[in-house]
Amino acid sequence: MTDRAQHGPGRRTLLGAAVLSTAAIGAVAGPAAAAPSSEAGKKGGGPKGGGRRLRDLPVPTVIGHRGASGYRPEHTLGSYQLALDLGAHIVEQDLVPTKDGHLVCRHENDISGTTDVAAHPEFAGRRTTKTVDGVSLTGWFTEDFTLAELKTLRATERIPGTRQENTLYDGRWEIPTFEEVLRWAETQGRTRGKPVWLYVETKHPTYFRSLGLGLEEPLARLLRRYGRDHADAALILQSFEPGSVQRLAKLVSTPRVVLLSGASSRPWDFTAAGDPRTVADLVTPAGLRWLASFAQGIGPTLDLVIPRDAAGKLATPTTLVRDAHAQGLVLHPYTMRNENSFLPADFRRGTDPNAYGDAFGAFRAYFATGIDGVFSDNPDTALLAASDAGRD
Repeated sequence: MTDRAQHGPGRRTLLGAAVLSTAAIGAVAGPAAAAPSSEAGKKGGGPKGGGRRLRDLPVPTVIGHRGASGYRPEHTLGSYQLALDLGAHIVEQDLVPTKDGHLVCRHENDISGTTDVAAHPEFAGRRTTKTVDGVSLTGWFTEDFTLAELKTLRATERIPGTRQENTLYDGRWEIPTFEEVLRWAETQGRTRGKPVWLYVETKHPTYFRSLGLGLEEPLARLLRRYGRDHADAALILQSFEPGSVQRLAKLVSTPRVVLLSGASSRPWDFTAAGDPRTVADLVTPAGLRWLASFAQGIGPTLDLVIPRDAAGKLATPTTLVRDAHAQGLVLHPYTMRNENSFLPADFRRGTDPNAYGDAFGAFRAYFATGIDGVFSDNPDTALLAASDAGRD
């Protein structure tokens, strides 16, 4: 058990009991409403989007990864709504731009596998090959479409072979703009009497800036417009590029998290700038101290918290949780999914890769490290696991 876990059992027990009661009634869970700060009151506190601090979130925090993408096509209002209804404390959006500068919610700018664009003959000529962050991709890309054109498309399930049930909803929802999500969150906040937390990622920011489609400035304008630009806003900004997080820190006071991929990888803005540092450098005490100078948290891959051995089983936890907490950083690792194919080998059950494994056992192992929360495609499963962690 980490130092963090030893120091906070009372808080975990209390929060876990709250999560358990929420799950029991099957209603929308989320952090209890708190009195808005004076800054939040001026800029839209309460249900509009403020009045709480990042560290007031329940621990473990359950983040609906791209909504409730285990049950609905990702990054649709249907997926976001279900995540909220299942009780996710925060709902995630990934942002990419359109040709005319609107921010829309897609995990990637390549929309070949998440929309029905291939079925639109009028867009056949838009199919092309591009290099994005050093990777050659062939498909259709949001930056080649106006918003009006994208609105003629419909969202589809990204991994239909794994989540065949989700294909039932193919074509039901369009691609939402981030402004539409902000309005949705405001409406839901008024209905529920408490702010709806959002977790917003800038995707490929260096690439898009090279195209004249910088993400940070239009994002900051929207945050200011909807009162989510302050330090106690019910919103967290995130990016795999530290430079994007630093740029956002100069534009708004909204809480910020740096995402971290595999230890040997390099953030793309580092690669573009000739910075030799890798993620392994960023998770050292010195690297974490640097991140803490402009961010309030990190979002590491789960393998940075507990590596997997050659057989795919969980090995000995690293010191990342302890080291990050020592720098005052919260940790929200990614991503927990229920299917065997995504779980560590020691928690798989049976031979069907698409069947559910022992997700609760995996959650137990990760929560025992003292992480502050987790991204999950299955928020209901994560909430039950979080309630178990609160009773430990």
